[in-house]
Amino acid sequence: MNHKFVSLSPGLYFVATPIGTARDITLRALDILASADVIAAEDTRSMRKLLEIHGVPLNGRAVIAYHDHSGEGARARLMADLAAGKSVAYASEAGMPMIADPGYDLSRAAAQAGHLVTAAPGASAALCALTLAGLPTDAFFFAGFLPNASGARRKRLEELANVPGTLVFYESPKRVAASLADMAAVLGNRDGAMCRELTKKFEEVRRAPLSDLAEGMIESPVKGEIVILIDRQRASASSAADLEADLRAALKDNSVKDAAAIVAEAHGEPRRKIYQQALQIARED
Repeated sequence: MNHKFVSLSPGLYFVATPIGTARDITLRALDILASADVIAAEDTRSMRKLLEIHGVPLNGRAVIAYHDHSGEGARARLMADLAAGKSVAYASEAGMPMIADPGYDLSRAAAQAGHLVTAAPGASAALCALTLAGLPTDAFFFAGFLPNASGARRKRLEELANVPGTLVFYESPKRVAASLADMAAVLGNRDGAMCRELTKKFEEVRRAPLSDLAEGMIESPVKGEIVILIDRQRASASSAADLEADLRAALKDNSVKDAAAIVAEAHGEPRRKIYQQALQIARED
């Protein structure tokens, strides 16, 4: 038996759960789950399975569903438990609560009401991917999931283009190829990494420039939970004069679109930026 029963002060306890391998849970997390008066979970089935794996008894306790679609009723019930002096443990389906998972409204409400709010930290797909990607970790920006539509996705990427740190995204396997293509077009051919199924049997990390990663997704599609990481914008070694000269040369034998793609690739610049410059040159000429 890995858990022990402990005396918990009344309050809200956010509990990190494994992102894949069940044994990645912490001993303190097991203690809290064994001892809390109330257990709430984003996915009640996953929580029950986790408790069963580790031999943590419910002892008559219900597992309350709390997720993005629970509404005010579920939160009001948990707030009432806190007001009654109970200890409430909350866990998202995988990883740390509130990292692209529910919990923010509950945390804010509990804190504003003066209740204890604390956490038993643990696994996080974003942080795990950062350790494996081979990209700078001195500064990073977690951007969660990008929009589904390409136009909205590109607009969001433009907003993030100048963030001075590694960009971290969660992505669906159904959209990963299209997202990587948009990333290469908007951000330029920066170094990136695709991490999937972290801590699981089929864990994989692909490290390559964004355009190569995008092509690889088409040639060898993937399944599972995915994290994409992108290096920050590097200072360009190309002068404005060099860019213009190369664009003018490329435009002699290519369309505006093709010329922009050629020059953007050669200089490591965002394709959209170079395309706009190429379009301006073509209009002037």
